Amino acid sequence: MPGDYGNDCYNTVTGCCLIGERPRSKDRPQQDGWRKRPVTLLRHRMGQNSIMRVLVIEDHVELANDIAAGLRDKGFGVDTSYDGDDGYFKATIYGYDVVVLDRDLPGMHGDDVCSALANSSIPARILMLTASGTVEDRVEGLGIGADDYLNKPFAFEELVARIRTLARRSPSTPPILVWKDINFDVAAQKVARNYQSLALSRKELGVLEMLMMAGGAVVSAEDLLESVWDQFTDPFTRTVTVTLSRLRLKLGPPDVIETVIGIGYRLT
Repeated sequence: MPGDYGNDCYNTVTGCCLIGERPRSKDRPQQDGWRKRPVTLLRHRMGQNSIMRVLVIEDHVELANDIAAGLRDKGFGVDTSYDGDDGYFKATIYGYDVVVLDRDLPGMHGDDVCSALANSSIPARILMLTASGTVEDRVEGLGIGADDYLNKPFAFEELVARIRTLARRSPSTPPILVWKDINFDVAAQKVARNYQSLALSRKELGVLEMLMMAGGAVVSAEDLLESVWDQFTDPFTRTVTVTLSRLRLKLGPPDVIETVIGIGYRLT
């Protein structure tokens, strides 16, 4: 990732800044994959873990995609929106930990998105991005509900640090999750069964955390896809099934994960 981002977005492929007009709405890539999934309000899941969900709402497509790519490299699950209407819709449907919100958006203005989210029951924290860096602008942005404010241009590492800080302020999962002889240290991202440490991948940790947080309730494959992966995952992929198979093997006998045919998975 490049170190700084401004109004003329840095291109990670060419290594130079993009000069010119922002892309018009008709030039923006379509994001139809997530629309094919049934719309469900997911239970917000938050904790000091490696599967942190972030929504980037930014109308400069190159910048939005660069931020998303960099955050995914850091282990985040990231979705993107290129206008205020789509961004607000996603923020109210899917369980994000942090929303990175550009202030000057087409459609629903960033200020309106921020105010609406802040006055809703959505627990996600809001980090507002803007090219306006005056004290008055920052005060106004915080006054309408933003949790933090970052001026353009900005260093990518600072953006990451601010996102992590905001996530720590959100309602967190218990520090230790316990199910029978399985112990999950959420902060350290360490799992042990019968006092034996297990080496789990990030996705396996995310799936196990969701199942343990559900406390024996059924968690659908769709909810696992939405919470542990991101919007670009094919909803018809077998990735959930494969990950669960590997998780079962690593947890060992007796099997504590039950497949509820046609519904989802739960701990038994």
